[in-house]
Amino acid sequence: MKILLVLVGCIQLATPLERVPLVKFKSIRSHLWQRDELGEFWLHHQPHVFARKYTQCFPLPYSLAAGTTSEYLVDYMNAQYYGEISVGTPPQNFSVVFDTGSSNFWVPSSYCLSEACQVHERFKSFESASYEHGGKQFSIHYGTGQLAGITGKDTLRISNMSIVGQDFGESILEPGRTFVLAQFDGVLGLGYPSLAVADAVPVFDRIVEQKLVEQQLFSFHLNRDYDSEYGGELIFGGIDHSLYKGQIHWIPLTEKGYWQIRLDNVKVNGEAMFCQSSCQVIVDSGTSLITGPKAEIKQLQEFLGATPTLFGEYILDCSRVSSLPRITFTIGQRDYTLTPEHYTIREKSQKAEFCLIGFQAMDISTKDGPLWILGDIFMSKFYTVFDREHDRIGLAKSCKKK
Repeated sequence: MKILLVLVGCIQLATPLERVPLVKFKSIRSHLWQRDELGEFWLHHQPHVFARKYTQCFPLPYSLAAGTTSEYLVDYMNAQYYGEISVGTPPQNFSVVFDTGSSNFWVPSSYCLSEACQVHERFKSFESASYEHGGKQFSIHYGTGQLAGITGKDTLRISNMSIVGQDFGESILEPGRTFVLAQFDGVLGLGYPSLAVADAVPVFDRIVEQKLVEQQLFSFHLNRDYDSEYGGELIFGGIDHSLYKGQIHWIPLTEKGYWQIRLDNVKVNGEAMFCQSSCQVIVDSGTSLITGPKAEIKQLQEFLGATPTLFGEYILDCSRVSSLPRITFTIGQRDYTLTPEHYTIREKSQKAEFCLIGFQAMDISTKDGPLWILGDIFMSKFYTVFDREHDRIGLAKSCKKK
């Protein structure tokens, strides 16, 4: 019998937790910046342009209209961490983004002829003895396009867990360039069932149903240090107390779809500047950035002295980073502060080196007001626990992995 040692502080411990090593990689956006191709990419992947260009690719009843605002939450242009999983019997290996901002699990199908599928691992259903055909079509919108495919069921392996009869999507159409540049094959959603399309049961719900974890929660420890081989860990079934300092503070969810909580305010240098009467925020492992309402992000960028680009981003000279203010998110009456080194991203194009401000404008409305998103920039500073049993998120200051 294994013993769980609970110790205070950043010390190693022995645990029976299911761990998935995470790998850091350059985001799609970073690759485009380096090649000076971001402008051309956006020209062809604006929603109305994408819809006009690729409508003929999608069978009825799927529409390539721009869609509702909520569909834009699914956007992997800035994803920076992936882990390894396998599907089928015998196992077929894939790299996936573990995304708390969506709930479906999908990988490319061997029947997909899109360029994006040709350069990634593809699932061969005819080689799996445990595969069951689902028979439903599915379609997922994301910020720079859309993919479509068919559903199936098969055995999914994550770490030492085998999830029998897991619903998943086999993408057959991935038009455009977005996923051609991706260093991951698919996406494994960790959101609530209400977000899932095609009546799919999300992966973590199956894990709980099959009693594969001791506790109904999972946690992320992310590392942004590109000089380190350690990218981070996704831990299923418990908490590694060696990966954070102090106490975990718990915040109840306000909605059970995205991992959505209340944000008290956003402070700049200790002064509340945004979301002064509280607003809503989701914690999203599928993006590296932090997003907020356009008017407020524009005001923040002007305060920082950042220069807007044609692509909706803001940049500045990296020599100015040390003089930028601290930005604090007050959640559950506690302050979670990011230094400028945490909220800026060093980028390099063929012409120059610059620093990208990790705040992006995105207008998303909810019944409780505008919505912010806290991505990996935030999660790499704070060990983050997603507790399904109690419908809450836990936050604590991260420790470095020993």
